[in-house]
Amino acid sequence: MSEPKSLRQAYGEALVKYGGANNNIVVCDADLSNATMTNLFKAKYPERFFDFGIAEANMICNAAGMAYEGFIPFVSTFALFGAGRAYEQIRNSAVYVHANVKFAFTHSGLSVGEDGGSHQSVEDIALMRVLPGMTIIAPCDAFEMDKAVKAAIDINGPVYLRIARPVCPYITQENDPFIPGKANVLQDGCDTAIFSMGLMIPEALEAAKLLAKDGIKAAVVNFHTIKPFDTATALAFAKKTGAIVTAEEHSIIGGLGSAAAEALAGAGCKFARIGIEDKFGKSGAPAELFAEYGLSAVNIAEMARKMLSVA
Repeated sequence: MSEPKSLRQAYGEALVKYGGANNNIVVCDADLSNATMTNLFKAKYPERFFDFGIAEANMICNAAGMAYEGFIPFVSTFALFGAGRAYEQIRNSAVYVHANVKFAFTHSGLSVGEDGGSHQSVEDIALMRVLPGMTIIAPCDAFEMDKAVKAAIDINGPVYLRIARPVCPYITQENDPFIPGKANVLQDGCDTAIFSMGLMIPEALEAAKLLAKDGIKAAVVNFHTIKPFDTATALAFAKKTGAIVTAEEHSIIGGLGSAAAEALAGAGCKFARIGIEDKFGKSGAPAELFAEYGLSAVNIAEMARKMLSVA
């Protein structure tokens, strides 16, 4: 069994791996390479690494120019500084012209922990999802992170990779399929289905175990790609179970829960969302914050029981 590692570590290692096979891959960072782990690429391929300092907007515009010249730029900073501070440049300089830029933003969601609400990006998926032509991937472990980087390279157009800070257990297998826009069923079930992604996948799987103790067979589906959303799989489980719960480390507005609700509108199934309830984050250890905001297996299981009218 491989040792657990953070998604940002896996991201840096994937850049080195695929950068060795493709000389068109370049990496841009905004004075945070030791935190985003792009320093691994910098050490291996310094001539293809560009540090723009604390100038995210400038970095995005330059990356769009690099893409125009045939390069595949991976742009990295914290999710708040990228998706938030440089939103206009992402929209107009890159996505508006369908530039082949990969936005790999780390330290997303509540997992930034003690840095507090000012640094916790709980709205980044919503911001990126509304942009036409943007692909959004939120890996759940190091294996998926590696596959997400490879997928981003192969996609001709803008891609947002949502990268968490903490060390993550391995959930998937190295040889598991990974197709952008196609959800993976981690566990089948016929009574309810939990749709999840990223850091909430372990909580979703644990929730399924809790429900199993009540005789409830819960499916767990990994929607690693939020856009394009796998509507076909969502509808299939809505028909099969009649009860869907989404679980995400993001605002319930505009994220996975919203994408699922839009796909399931008119499907006639019971539906509930677990996520951050229209609030900013706050300072605290990640585990404490997850508990504070109800991002737990216990809460997911309880929501499923309520839908199924099980005490």
